[in-house]
Amino acid sequence: MSITITIDGKKYAAEKGETILTIATRNGIAIPTLCFSEKVSKNTACFVCVVKDLKTGRFVPSCAMEVADGMEIASETPELREMRLTALNLILSEHRGDCEAPCTIACPAHAQVEEYVRAGRMGAFLEALKIIKQRIPLPLSIGRVCPRFCEKECRRNVLDKAAVAINDFKRLAADLYYDSYMEELPPLTGKKVAIVGAGPAGLSVAYFLRLNGVASDLYDQMPAAGGMLRYGIPEYRLPKAILDKELAHFMQMGGITFHFNTTIGKDISIEDLKQRYDAVAVTVGSWKSSAAGIEGEDLTTGGIQFLEKIARAGWKGDNPGKTIVIGGGNTAMDCLRTAVRLGSKDVTCFYRRTEAEMPAEKIEIHEAKEEGVTFEFLVAPVKLRRENGRLVLTSQRMQLGEPDASGRRKPIPIPGSEFDTVADTVIAAIGQKTVAPQGVKTTKWGDVAVNEADCRMEDKVFAAGDCVSGPATVVEAVAGGRRTALAILAHLAGKEFHEPYLVNVSRGSWQSLAKDDLVFLKEPKEHTRTPQRLIPLAERTSTFREVAFTFTPEEVQKEGERCLECSCTAKGDCLLKKHSETYGAAPDAIVGEKPRFGYDARHPEIILDRSKCIKCGICVKVCSEVVNQNLLGFKFRGFATRIDTAFSRPLPSPLCRDCGKCIEECPVGALDWKEKKSSQDRS
Repeated sequence: MSITITIDGKKYAAEKGETILTIATRNGIAIPTLCFSEKVSKNTACFVCVVKDLKTGRFVPSCAMEVADGMEIASETPELREMRLTALNLILSEHRGDCEAPCTIACPAHAQVEEYVRAGRMGAFLEALKIIKQRIPLPLSIGRVCPRFCEKECRRNVLDKAAVAINDFKRLAADLYYDSYMEELPPLTGKKVAIVGAGPAGLSVAYFLRLNGVASDLYDQMPAAGGMLRYGIPEYRLPKAILDKELAHFMQMGGITFHFNTTIGKDISIEDLKQRYDAVAVTVGSWKSSAAGIEGEDLTTGGIQFLEKIARAGWKGDNPGKTIVIGGGNTAMDCLRTAVRLGSKDVTCFYRRTEAEMPAEKIEIHEAKEEGVTFEFLVAPVKLRRENGRLVLTSQRMQLGEPDASGRRKPIPIPGSEFDTVADTVIAAIGQKTVAPQGVKTTKWGDVAVNEADCRMEDKVFAAGDCVSGPATVVEAVAGGRRTALAILAHLAGKEFHEPYLVNVSRGSWQSLAKDDLVFLKEPKEHTRTPQRLIPLAERTSTFREVAFTFTPEEVQKEGERCLECSCTAKGDCLLKKHSETYGAAPDAIVGEKPRFGYDARHPEIILDRSKCIKCGICVKVCSEVVNQNLLGFKFRGFATRIDTAFSRPLPSPLCRDCGKCIEECPVGALDWKEKKSSQDRS
């Protein structure tokens, strides 16, 4: 019997016995669902599919409510969105798991870390490179100089306090296939963007624009491209032949042109570029050394300026004699180790806090010590003077007080502790600042001022990298460049740029977890971390030869076995994640103790992770109503309710392996195959 109902003001024909959801779906009206499957009887467990009966004023689940003649339904209103948001927040408040791997979330570029590590483990290094370059256009360089944000959040630390050597996967994949791999490039659209600065951020902007058919001209004041990669990072960490190979790829892509020895404000202006190009990106970096704030500061050499001078000379220079480097960051470590290689036998780092507070990477500190660098902690310079042809640095001892704005304990001078140190070279490497091009608006800190939402400085001028964020890392600059490229593409298309809202449920940082908190798809391998092989110490201290070797394919494959594969098996097709992102739900919107139901990985190919289960009941009904088995059911009541097998027995194999119907219908990955899909499968 045909009847008529109205949904969102439009009339639709329906048959008696059909549900509101059925009619809406048939007519292209999207209503979110979690507990619905057309293969089984009604569930009405999640209430995400709620709609409003306008005649009665009732809110009803569209997946279960049957239509009646003359019914008037609202499927999308602010009120309904709020109700769906509440339903999703309630579900998320109990949902325990990891939507995405912690390493991927930690990566500033959000490269698919777990995926390229898996590809490396399988020996598919070209596939690994393709995954990496989706987010990181400079894998040869970043594979050598990245501070490994990913490894600092690696869950392998829970087991043996040693992360998977993730960055070495990137380096090997790039070393093997960078020359032969070329991205699939669309034809050029005729649009062109001017990029001011050919460092990591500018190169990233150019790369991601070209992937979308937009050409670019890069202008740089230096005689060659690379920015800090060329003039700020020493040869022993990043050989410039490697950088040149990486940059050659950009020119081979077509549509990317470099213009060197060109200074904005002197040779060309931002206004000129605005007239000639469809958009402008400012990516000039932070090249000015921060002031040391001591008397006689003009006698110091800035850290970046010291490295730049040596770089311009082909990593050659005079012996700096007895050298003191003031500062505790990575630039300070680079200056210290460069001074050693130039022949100095007496190189000392003065740092006003303790080693524990040093912002430099621990491996850089360790290798500097191996190379003979001396460290003086809790020492702060006061003044510098020239005396008898040498420099005399007056310093004072410090003690740590309460934490300051950086979270580190503030150094406090100890009265009467001043002492003098004679030196030939004093390098101030305590930070860097931006020197913005003429005509560019700046913040009170001197960085380029942009609208954070769309990276826009004004009109058609955008900015990215250190000049916006302040001095950071290469991978952070690359990430900023990609974001700016996307904002420019939106501008060129006449659209507003909006970053997608992402929901990532997490079990937490590894420091707060025990082994029992983790989920293992397979029993973890007991391998220790593959040690980094270095050139002999005598060569390290006397040449600028690259210090670290690339891992062999065999070493990387073995190292890949240590990966725990932390992300959700269903992260590419989880309906809870999809709807939560659509409606703006958040895992921390409703805070409380999440139940711990554990997981069952005894089946050789299937995992049942009860802590992800949303208790929709689809798996129970699929097993009984479709497969004619009764292997799954609800246990207990209330908050303790969970899905399990009878007497908590393992899922039978091969019966469940050959079926998989419950896995196909699970909306969240609580029931899933252990073997994860590849990136191509998800796309």
